Amino acid sequence: MVKRLNRLFNLSRGNSYRNAQIASHDFVSVDLELTGLDDKRDAILSIGAVKMAGGKILLSECFYRLINPKIPFHGPSITIHGITPADVHASDGIEKVLLEFIDFCGDDIILGHCVEIDMAFLGREIRKLTGRPFRNKSVDTLAVYKWLSHRHYHVDNAPRHPSLYEIAKHFSISTEIGHNAMMDAYIAAQLFQRFTHDLQHCGVQKIGDLLRIGNPSKGGIHTPGEFSNF
Repeated sequence: MVKRLNRLFNLSRGNSYRNAQIASHDFVSVDLELTGLDDKRDAILSIGAVKMAGGKILLSECFYRLINPKIPFHGPSITIHGITPADVHASDGIEKVLLEFIDFCGDDIILGHCVEIDMAFLGREIRKLTGRPFRNKSVDTLAVYKWLSHRHYHVDNAPRHPSLYEIAKHFSISTEIGHNAMMDAYIAAQLFQRFTHDLQHCGVQKIGDLLRIGNPSKGGIHTPGEFSNF
């Protein structure tokens, strides 16, 4: 297993894609369900993901797995995600699922809403399994939304609390399915699909600029001079 993971890591393109066009690049929209938010003690319960080619969602290329966390989890988290201990009792552990997930993602850019949380959990598990960091780049749809909002896109009746579901409702994206990793990944993909058009109108076309705009630690706050095509 570790040899196969090492081979996958060695396929990385490094920084060579930063000048690539957003419209022609590959992404994976990802969401995790967790036993809690402590990335030192809590565990991953499920992974949902859907691939994108530029702004096109590839519904035929989806990934969804339940995971046995091998630790107890109780009421508060179950209320959020609806996954019970009985649901995951017979599921694979994180090691097998992680191998499949990394194979699915390749070196595509990871998309997600508040993606920093998911990347922390994925990074911890990948490092435990391989001794290496998770090297895939990531883009936070919340950071992109904030960046566009600061440029007066989508400000009319904008949600006060920009959760995934509130922003989705703002764009008339259905959230009726409920809190599920696969559906949340699909909702985030639909948001990114909307944002790609607005980013293009702002002159943002390169992957390098998208990575800076979508950096979760920056919160979507940047000045125009930071980008290569402004």
